[in-house]
Amino acid sequence: MFEGLTSRFSGAFSKLRSRGKLSSSDINDTFSEIRDALLDADVALDVVNEFVENTQTKSLELLKDIQAGTNQAQAVFDLVHQELVSILGGAARRIRFAKNPPTVILLAGLQGAGKTTLAGKLAKHLKEQGNTPLLIASDLQRPNAVTQLQVVGEQVGVPVFAPEPGNGVGNPIQVAKDGLNFAKQKLHNIVIVDTAGRLGVDADLMNEAIAIRDAVNPDEILFVVDAMIGQDAVRTAKAFGDGVGFDGVVLTKLDGDARGGAALSIAKQTGKPIFFASTGEKLSDFDVFYPERMASRILGMGDVATLAEQAKKALDTETSKKLEEKFVKGEDFTLEDFLEQLQGIAKMGSMSKILSMMPGAAQMKKQIEAIDDSEITKSTAIVQSMTPAERRDPKILNGSRRARIAKGSGRQVSEVNNLVDRFGQAQKAMKMARNGGSFPGMP
Repeated sequence: MFEGLTSRFSGAFSKLRSRGKLSSSDINDTFSEIRDALLDADVALDVVNEFVENTQTKSLELLKDIQAGTNQAQAVFDLVHQELVSILGGAARRIRFAKNPPTVILLAGLQGAGKTTLAGKLAKHLKEQGNTPLLIASDLQRPNAVTQLQVVGEQVGVPVFAPEPGNGVGNPIQVAKDGLNFAKQKLHNIVIVDTAGRLGVDADLMNEAIAIRDAVNPDEILFVVDAMIGQDAVRTAKAFGDGVGFDGVVLTKLDGDARGGAALSIAKQTGKPIFFASTGEKLSDFDVFYPERMASRILGMGDVATLAEQAKKALDTETSKKLEEKFVKGEDFTLEDFLEQLQGIAKMGSMSKILSMMPGAAQMKKQIEAIDDSEITKSTAIVQSMTPAERRDPKILNGSRRARIAKGSGRQVSEVNNLVDRFGQAQKAMKMARNGGSFPGMP
């Protein structure tokens, strides 16, 4: 979502770094570019004005006080990063758990924001932390909303309280109350209430949300916002806050191609923190929102911390430990190990998404976009078409075996040969690294 803004920031600071000792004119020119970039990204005007005024003033003061030989451009960059973190909410905000379970989380927002899917993603996230969440289907207005929540709940392994069929039938306030009582009886320590949305913030939406809020006394009210709708998202959040009140924001569709201004404006303009961000269609595409990490990503510094967390989730501890032990013992890296790695990478999402979190990704945009994610799928199919013996010892792969594997995976024999050759090279490189040698092609 922030590719355009990241590119503009990178361009502005690339010019600044090339100037050596900076003048006030250099600073003013840079912040003029930054201002235009933020406005073009649909960031709210008052947020832009405050951001530019603060950072530009501090940067000009910095020039007077900075020590000789210090990298002035880097100092300005650090200031901008610091102010971006502030705009995005400062420190990360976590769920506030009730002293006496269950903790009640009420989800509200406009229709189409992705609230029901988000409920499943949040339930999955909390379950992975060792909690026992319950989903309550209190959206009885939108067609098939109850069915959708039941499907999502089944996919993430979280029970759904849904006594009413929905589609305009049933009392959402009573469902929420009964669901809370059910959670207490069954010892669920977290309740997530999915409520109805509307096409706009109207009296019906407000009144129903207030009634459910008063019925279940939530510990957290999260307003779910579609990051794709721009400043309208900020306006609806402020209106809902005035009418019902909420504790924090969840951004959905943050992987979209909109300009991203709402994401940069909403925390500052509502005074409420961003708790989570949904970054794709998969139920695993869900992250805690860290303002510092997001600021780093926007400035082209990447987000290695989030990438490491995703890798840890995708590559389970047992698999990683097994590979580490094999490396230390001097055992060969096999195609079975390779298959586990491929499956782990697939869980993390597309290669372009993974690489976009690396520092300097903005400068590699064309190369990243050119990456063909189907290569992982093809390689997985080829290895899965091998027998366990063939995966353990690729040396036995003669012509007839390779032809069988090609047929079984729906690929060409040349593709099987290519994968086996590349795997052989990787094996040799790992052996050389383990023995203290250099990788092929390196001094």
